[in-house]
This record gives sequence, C-alpha cells and structure tokens, in this order.
Amino acid sequence: MIYPYGELDTLVPAFATTIHKSQGSEYPAVVIPIVTQHFNMLARNLLYTGVTRGKQLVVLIGQRKAIGMAVRGGSAKRRWTKLREWLLNPR
Repeated sequence: MIYPYGELDTLVPAFATTIHKSQGSEYPAVVIPIVTQHFNMLARNLLYTGVTRGKQLVVLIGQRKAIGMAVRGGSAKRRWTKLREWLLNPR
C-alpha cells in the first residue's frame, strides 16, 4: 500500500519478536503467523505462550490445519542433549 505524505502520521510503528523472547511480557495486540511449512514449530506450548502474550487482541494468520496441528501436538518433543552424559561423567 502506498501512503501519501500527508497520511504518514497515521502510521504506528510495530515490532516483531519471537514467542520465545516474548515470554514474561505482555503486548496490547499480538499477530501470530501459523503455517504448516514450519511444522516443527507447531507445538501446543508455543501457541499457548504466543496467544497469552496479547492483552486486548490476538490474531492468528495462516492455515486452520496448522492451528489444528499445534493444538493436537501434545507435549513438546524430546530434546536430544548431552545433559545426562555430562552429569554422569563430569570432566
């Protein structure tokens, strides 16, 4: 969209952040893109965290299928770390 010079003062700055970085914060409005192309990010806990950041307005933009995948996703996937190994074999 093209805005004439006289209407530039009607624009409001917006900022983007990740759901991870937004934890512990609240915003007046939140827009969350949710698509199946990024299926590894479709976790219920991530969607919940993103949705609960909005105080007055939350908008999900994307595919219904992706929302369903996130909601049905259940618990987070197992994380493959070396924590157990490090605890059992300290250097």
